[in-house]
Amino acid sequence: MTSRPGDENPANTRVWVEFTDPAEPAQRLRVDLTWLTSGYACIFGDGCRGLRAQAPDDGCCALGAHFCDDDDLQRVRGIVDRLTPSTWQFADRAPSTAGDAVEGAAGDGTAAADAQRPWWTDLEEGETKTAVVDGACVLLNRAGFAGGSGCALHGLALADDVAPLQYKPDVCWQLPIYRDYRTVELPDDTSYLEITIGEYERGRWGPGGHDFDWYCTASAQAHEHVEPLFRSHEAELTELVGAAAYAELVRRCEAHLAATHALAATPGGRRLLPLFVHPATLVANAFVADEQYNATDADDED
Repeated sequence: MTSRPGDENPANTRVWVEFTDPAEPAQRLRVDLTWLTSGYACIFGDGCRGLRAQAPDDGCCALGAHFCDDDDLQRVRGIVDRLTPSTWQFADRAPSTAGDAVEGAAGDGTAAADAQRPWWTDLEEGETKTAVVDGACVLLNRAGFAGGSGCALHGLALADDVAPLQYKPDVCWQLPIYRDYRTVELPDDTSYLEITIGEYERGRWGPGGHDFDWYCTASAQAHEHVEPLFRSHEAELTELVGAAAYAELVRRCEAHLAATHALAATPGGRRLLPLFVHPATLVANAFVADEQYNATDADDED
């Protein structure tokens, strides 16, 4: 995989671990410890350069969000119904009659089908997604909006003091974590369900992901968070794998961090760090260390 300007190599060697789900013995978790112990944190509104250089304030909301299934759509639909012109910039674009299309969005050409969809959605290759209006998701409040910039659903969740994952489309709150399923067939004719948890790299957006001008998970700029991802994303990971599996995941992440810290304490071990630490986190840590060294050196001179 080719790195883009501003990216650290996303195809570095990763440390993976597998364990049985305590709540479902027929399931095994396969998790990327290198990613989950990284210093990644979303920096939307705090240095995020966006997927498109010409629209950095749009973050990763430029393409709209696909819904996983009808349950996902209906859950979000109930939240959108609560938005008002003071909390959602495009609330006033709601049509006066059912089936009218949102300005800038396209239907599928079937009036009956369009009438069943919320006006703020669109169809892309037969799949329902949030409409794109003025170059970004219709639910994205643009910079300068009096009610605050950013996802209108996210903003409402914060105002209601609930986890944003309760209000946002599944694909949005899961980003930048991915969850995959596969059935593993064993030689003894038994099988188990494997659940993989890893980094949603730019390639997972499809071929178009490689055309992004910038992507956060591979950027050191987004890896300066002190708290590791498995802690900062506790709510999301718990929702993805369940409380019992999350507790097991934490044990393994903490053991991995302890091993990494032990390696960092010796010259020989430091050479092995790229095998254990996310490359963007390594660069971010080195930058922070340099800043601290320079600050100490300046104090000594004073």
